[in-house]
Amino acid sequence: MHPPYEIFIGLRYLRAKRRHRTISLNTVVSVAGITLGVAALIGTLGIMTGFKEDLQAKILGTTSHIVVHDRTKDGMVGYDDLASRVEQVPHVLAATPFVFRQVLLTSQAAVQGIVLRGIDQRRERRVTELAKNVKSGSLEDLDLPAAPIGEVPAVPESGPAPEPRHPGIILGKELAMRLGTFVGDQVNVVSPVGPASSLGTLTMTPKIRTFTVVAVFESGMYEYDSSLAYISLAEAQAFFNMGAAVTGIEVKVDNIFMASEIARSIEQALGFPYWARDWMQLNKNLFSALKLEKVMMFLLLVLITIVASFNIVSTLTMIVTEKQREIAILKAMGATRQAIMRIFMLNGLIIGLTGTAIGVPLGYAFLWLIQTYWTFDPTVYYISHVPVHIQALDVLLVSFSAILISFVATLYPSWQAAKLDPAAALRYE
Repeated sequence: MHPPYEIFIGLRYLRAKRRHRTISLNTVVSVAGITLGVAALIGTLGIMTGFKEDLQAKILGTTSHIVVHDRTKDGMVGYDDLASRVEQVPHVLAATPFVFRQVLLTSQAAVQGIVLRGIDQRRERRVTELAKNVKSGSLEDLDLPAAPIGEVPAVPESGPAPEPRHPGIILGKELAMRLGTFVGDQVNVVSPVGPASSLGTLTMTPKIRTFTVVAVFESGMYEYDSSLAYISLAEAQAFFNMGAAVTGIEVKVDNIFMASEIARSIEQALGFPYWARDWMQLNKNLFSALKLEKVMMFLLLVLITIVASFNIVSTLTMIVTEKQREIAILKAMGATRQAIMRIFMLNGLIIGLTGTAIGVPLGYAFLWLIQTYWTFDPTVYYISHVPVHIQALDVLLVSFSAILISFVATLYPSWQAAKLDPAAALRYE
């Protein structure tokens, strides 16, 4: 079975007039425009997706996938039973209680306002990546026994008096640098809200306790490394006079993209007044901005492909002008308007398909070069190389857009060729 004659004629029209060249310069320019547009789109979307997923991994390495709170009050009691009920919900891997407060942290060199989290380090390992992020010291030292508040160690008969045992604290890398502290140094945690003073019930005095730095972590997120510290859950409850209450429960799930549905399941399992929020809700502004930026970059870079499509229009218009005699002969031999349109539409599709077929691997090659040879100083940029991740859906979307634009660019020249009058074209031949 022979293919339609429109294919042979369309391919012939893409060739050059001169015999020593197989493809016309106009065709090469049109294909190059589509190729560069497709490669630029794939490269940009791959880099933006890589940065988004790198940021997402760093956030979820420090915070949990879902956080459960009590709607009616600041604290939550009976958290062990609640955590057990949460872990029975499908797709939940682990749950752990936590305490969350804002305090001041002081050292001999500086003062810094921070977020202090009280955690159970044994259960925290199952929910976040804190243990992996510890760069110096040990997470286990967080649970070393400390002297009760106000206890003074016994003075031996000879030798210097021993220093009291202070509870442990874990600092972010940037926070430790600002305070000028290292593992083994001591810092003071100041809570703005302390017990009532003897001057009256309306007068509150800040509460201060000394902690020993037992570890330093690095999450890769400057916001966390510069303003986050951890102490043990028991010490946090005692320091903030919370008794047996906690701020909430952290939850880890097996599919982060189902976190919203799992959060609703947790709320149904626990009932009122408990409220579950997933990681996308907790970081809604950040990820919404990243998504909007990716969409806008896609739309802007599609303009490159649209500009390249004008080359297709001009190329086909020139072919129609040059081939008026051949078109007239074809119509005189019985070719229909639809057949003439298919010839020139096929030309545009061939240009679009060829440009897309070359542009996709070119985009992959560009991203490989960027990821392999473009390096950064991690102490300045928090990354050593450009993160890249190419999604199959993005490649399909870019390819479909390029082919569609190429096809649309053929409509007007094809219509001009189809409406050509054979008698007028052959009048002076």
